Amino acid sequence: MKDKTIYTLHAAICKTLANPLRMEIIDILTEKEMSFGEIQKETASLKSNLSQHISVMLANGILTSRKEGSSVFYKLSSPKVSEACTIMRELLIENIKKNNALLSSLTQ
Repeated sequence: MKDKTIYTLHAAICKTLANPLRMEIIDILTEKEMSFGEIQKETASLKSNLSQHISVMLANGILTSRKEGSSVFYKLSSPKVSEACTIMRELLIENIKKNNALLSSLTQ
């Protein structure tokens, strides 16, 4: 029997990504590293809420961090994180287009 551990690990990563705020964080960190305060300002999130989401993303290997003085900076652990999210967004857009075409054909 094949070891299915990889499916459990894959599901954990997908579960980590399954949150709109986390997707937004990935999107804004695609281009550059940012401090906690910069991420908070960009997302307009409450400090405690943002902190929880970043902790989950760090624990699951989506983000890495570094401390500089009293500031903590975050970045994506790999460009592949952003690439995977881009592919999923492209699939979402394709599905929306298909649904819109179906809706148009039904309402004509």
